[in-house]
Amino acid sequence: MTQPRTRVPWAALVALAGLTAGTVRARRRLAAVPVLDLAPEASSPPRNEWHLITARGVEVDDATFLAAVAHAERTGLQVLDLLPGLLDTERALSLLRILDLSAHRYARTAEGRGAGHAVLVGEDVRRRAGIDPGTELGTDLGTAELHTLLKRLKEYAATATGVAIAPGLAAPTPDLSLRAAELRAQGLPPGLVATAQLVGLALLLRAAFEDRRCGAAAAALYCVQPVLVLGGPRSPLRPADLPRAAAARPLHSLGAALRTAVSARPGPGPSPELEELRPYYTAELKAGTDRFFEDRRPDCPWCGSDRLSVRTRVPDLFQGKPGRFTLEQCGDCGHVFQNPRLSLDGLDFYYRDFYDGLGDGGADVVFARMGRSYRDRAEMLKPFGTPAAWLDVGTGHGHFCDSARDVWPDTRFDGLDMAAAVREAEARGWVTAAHHGQFPDLAAGLAHRYDTVSMYHYLEHTRDPLAELDAAAAVLPTGGHLLIELPDPESRLARLLGPAWLPWFQPQHQHLIPVANLRRALAERGFTVLAEEHGAAHQSCDFFGAVLLTANRLAPDPYAPWGPGRATPAGRAFRAAVQTVSLPCYAAAAALDGVRSSVARATDGGNAYRLLARRTPADTEGR
Repeated sequence: MTQPRTRVPWAALVALAGLTAGTVRARRRLAAVPVLDLAPEASSPPRNEWHLITARGVEVDDATFLAAVAHAERTGLQVLDLLPGLLDTERALSLLRILDLSAHRYARTAEGRGAGHAVLVGEDVRRRAGIDPGTELGTDLGTAELHTLLKRLKEYAATATGVAIAPGLAAPTPDLSLRAAELRAQGLPPGLVATAQLVGLALLLRAAFEDRRCGAAAAALYCVQPVLVLGGPRSPLRPADLPRAAAARPLHSLGAALRTAVSARPGPGPSPELEELRPYYTAELKAGTDRFFEDRRPDCPWCGSDRLSVRTRVPDLFQGKPGRFTLEQCGDCGHVFQNPRLSLDGLDFYYRDFYDGLGDGGADVVFARMGRSYRDRAEMLKPFGTPAAWLDVGTGHGHFCDSARDVWPDTRFDGLDMAAAVREAEARGWVTAAHHGQFPDLAAGLAHRYDTVSMYHYLEHTRDPLAELDAAAAVLPTGGHLLIELPDPESRLARLLGPAWLPWFQPQHQHLIPVANLRRALAERGFTVLAEEHGAAHQSCDFFGAVLLTANRLAPDPYAPWGPGRATPAGRAFRAAVQTVSLPCYAAAAALDGVRSSVARATDGGNAYRLLARRTPADTEGR
């Protein structure tokens, strides 16, 4: 007689495993947070060297202030976020989910995230960050504003920002209607956070129906998790609402998720920030977008061949600005380029509000999360020499230069960029010196001042990549090193995903260069390629980017200042539906990207490549 097959309670097991891992991780992170020593200090520090910035309703006594200053000076911190010892349960648990410290401070590339209640900042950082002590250091800031300010301060104290628990510091009653604004200020999408909470609760409910014993165990662990993490006589955090929050946690979490989702919904009209930009875009678009393009080129800019074919046509899928862009491919050398290409006025129009203005915060979040990639780029040089002076061309805000100091602490890192952000990089201390302008125009004045030049995801943005390589040859001395990273147009996923392949990046990418073409161009300029990486240069964005671009294409923001500025109720409902349906697609895409990244590293084949080349003596003799 066949025995009935035992059904495995997968939902309950997944819930139990996830809750157990989350509990262990939260306890470990809480243990890593130092606690202020409130013992009286022998002498009071001069208060004009330190500033205390507090959120509305937060009061810090003198003992806590002095203890915070003593801790900052002892540990070499310049910015210190104070975590209230009496913080409520849910906010404490939420903070521990995103707070990941190394040696009691934030990692160099990590975002500055804290409790949003009180921040201690040194005078040097305050001055370099340009914070007005008469206004921004007042006590009328909301928690969201303090979160934003902490992120800004962290940029000026990349390795000297930390967090500590202030045992006696009380937190005001949280205003759940402001939760979405607080999450956005921390760089977290409130809609995604609310959805994750609701999915977790749904998983618990399914676990209870699937298997009573395992489901009950998962529900019990969910309720006692706050006590396991925050309870006990040794816990530095002592939320007053801990027993009540644990007992009614499922209902409380459901209510909080729903309120976050509701507060995250956009209003029925455009924001004032968007409306301020509308007159500019209205005036620019009045004459149409055709004037932003030059005449179509009949031959390949790389080899001169006239065997051209259309590789893809795509609109602006990132911002949704009007216009359609064509990428053509050379039948002889494989070079892919925008044809017709944008004029200088066109580039100004399409770059506006992408890396700065409206897009400043989003771009910064992306760059700040590329720490591993920055270190890999810097470590590529290790087998071949020790750099003394390194120029990063197309540096932006200088994220690479700042991160590369962990690999090369004795190297001078300077940055060059045509955007004003490079000046900000110098003010932050992320680059030692900033060069503002076009590389070919500045090359003569930079000759032989650097032994290393890097161009990471820069050449594809330029109008003439070969002129940029000429500039690098002019700057570097014999034996100098040139490092280049580019998207790979020969990637298999470029054909699979078509216009939704994110590295096409229209309209900003002007040229996509096959690696063989770049090797030949370097050899012609007296460079010898020493190393080449494909899998290690892969960027985990193919599938996630495809979902993002597709969602943008289906339902662009109707309130964008270059759009119509209005939306019908049906249009708003459709956009909300697309965004909601996209959430599980993003999760699946992220998983696929993780698998794709592992395969890329194992097979040395991804969506990008890196080259390291050395300037040879023969080039110096021949030029």
